[in-house]
Amino acid sequence: MPDTAYDAIILGAGAAGLMCAAVAGQRGRRVLLVDHADAVGKKILISGGGRCNFTNIHTAPDRYISVNPHFAKSALSRYTAADFLALVDRHDIAWHEKTLGQLFCDGSAKQIVAMLLDECAKGHVDLALGDPVTDIALADGYRVTIGARTVTAPSLVLATGGPSIPKMGATGFAYDIARRFGLRVVEPRPALVPLTLGGDDALFRDLSGVAAPVAARAGKARFREAALFTHRGLSGPAILQVSSYWRHGDPIGIDFLPDAAADWLTAAKHTQPRTTLRRILSAELPDRLADALAAKLGIDELGATTDKALAETQRRLADWHFLPNGTEGYAKAEVTVGGISTADLSSQTMAARRVPGLYAIGEAIDVTGWLGGYNFQWAWASGWAAAQDL
Repeated sequence: MPDTAYDAIILGAGAAGLMCAAVAGQRGRRVLLVDHADAVGKKILISGGGRCNFTNIHTAPDRYISVNPHFAKSALSRYTAADFLALVDRHDIAWHEKTLGQLFCDGSAKQIVAMLLDECAKGHVDLALGDPVTDIALADGYRVTIGARTVTAPSLVLATGGPSIPKMGATGFAYDIARRFGLRVVEPRPALVPLTLGGDDALFRDLSGVAAPVAARAGKARFREAALFTHRGLSGPAILQVSSYWRHGDPIGIDFLPDAAADWLTAAKHTQPRTTLRRILSAELPDRLADALAAKLGIDELGATTDKALAETQRRLADWHFLPNGTEGYAKAEVTVGGISTADLSSQTMAARRVPGLYAIGEAIDVTGWLGGYNFQWAWASGWAAAQDL
């Protein structure tokens, strides 16, 4: 096929790439949106159990992890959760708020993909799907070979995300291209991912399927949500959240009774001396978990236990240490921590500081949000910011 000239070529037709293409196209730019997959928005379609947790009304920069915690401020302030919600409303997509400010479609994530494709159509965006990018050259603009086709543009946008969920076609392609053009990459690792347990902690595998509301901690990060015991270790929202902060070799702490009053156990001893720890725990926790904790602590009747031993039991239940031996990896990770270094990008435009016409957006960048719609909002905001500059 003959060469085709565009104003911008966007690599990656996920959330960030679709947003960037739609906005740039509607600004009058001639845009080509490229993806090696045969359809757009595959991660969008599986998100939120198929209903797409498309944003969070509590979006704020402190809910993102990056070497530079200030980098996300500009884009997030200029394209907000309210802005994306207004777009959803214009397309008459019904939605609802779940816990902690998470917004979901009432119907299907397909509605969000259809909305973004409609916005791209309004901007006359061209799509190139199903063929891999085999070469990228920079000489008087970018020359990109896609299958048997070669296209050119003065601007190239990296929107291919990180390596999380490889079964959906995710790779580290953006990092490879970034390094090729001299951009640094912060070491990536799986995030929002279940943790695995071994050694003594492996005894908790007998609790596979048991969930409980807890407060989970990794370092200074602390989240109050549900934790789930699995046949491999720990999962559930609280664990996924702390996994983004966890480093190999560090413990995580679980407060199994985050609402308990100070000295609750010694107080119970004096009011109910003949009751057992297992009975008290089962009033707040699933029976199987209460049984396991009571057995591991070795406490039975409270009246027969010293106040010192009960105080130590309270302390352990408030900060029970698990030492994960790893994670379930990119295969189960929702996102990636790390990525293209923000030190090499403009926080206003997402443009590379030292490479003319090169941009990076979305998960490809070293900006990672909490669980609950934050990463989608970063995709919308960073895509929008880049589109304003193309």
